[in-house]
Amino acid sequence: MEYQLRDRLSFMRFVGLGLEDAVPDAKTLWLYREALAKAGAVEGLFNLFDGHLKAKGYLAMGGQIIDATIVPAPRQRNSRDDNATVKAGETPPEWEAHPAKNRQKDKDARWTKKHGQSHFGYKNHIGIDRRHKLVRRYTVSSASVHDSQKLEDVLDPGNTASGVWADSAYRSKAIEAKLAAQGLKSHIHRRGSRNKPLTAREEAANKTRSKVRARVEHVFGNQQGSMGGKLVRTIGIVRAAVKIGMQNLAYNMRRLVVLGRIAAASG
Repeated sequence: MEYQLRDRLSFMRFVGLGLEDAVPDAKTLWLYREALAKAGAVEGLFNLFDGHLKAKGYLAMGGQIIDATIVPAPRQRNSRDDNATVKAGETPPEWEAHPAKNRQKDKDARWTKKHGQSHFGYKNHIGIDRRHKLVRRYTVSSASVHDSQKLEDVLDPGNTASGVWADSAYRSKAIEAKLAAQGLKSHIHRRGSRNKPLTAREEAANKTRSKVRARVEHVFGNQQGSMGGKLVRTIGIVRAAVKIGMQNLAYNMRRLVVLGRIAAASG
């Protein structure tokens, strides 16, 4: 962000607009982000903009799609004993003896495995509406938290339709019962087991569900490819939640511009 701001300011000076005293620095941006973190204001900003979307006519419609993506954090080079101590909610004595080192240790991020590869960091759990592909609810966790554990946190009770799409990680009898109790219709992928593979009919049904569920991948792809990637370079889940929440908010702002262009072209 600092680079982008300086680049635009240099252009303005080039064309004679001045602004010599308006050069931002990294500390200014860092302090602004810290203020948002301490105030816990990001979720409020996100909800405020969601209200703006609804006022513009972009209601949550067509059902909702749930998913989560891993948000990498800088890997910690810790010993197994250090990791065990951190998982237990404590701080290794060596870190406490060196405050500068301790401040650089992320004690909230966790390791997880996906497709046989290890990842360290956090997760961005989101729920989008099927109609407009806008993020309606989100929450942040460490990477080790299973996707299904945050399903209820990202369900949007305000969606005008009852359908819920998600991949097979969210499939369980408990979740199916909870959705039914809330009057929601499950379109969650079925999964086979070693002794009970999916039938041809179930595989066909999953393929149909995938055509809808794939829309949520467009959100994560946009954040990764067009918004500077998903990596967080901060320490701790509070700051990570600010970065991830602001990225979800920025995505919705970008999406609103696209929806406006589509509406103008069709009108």
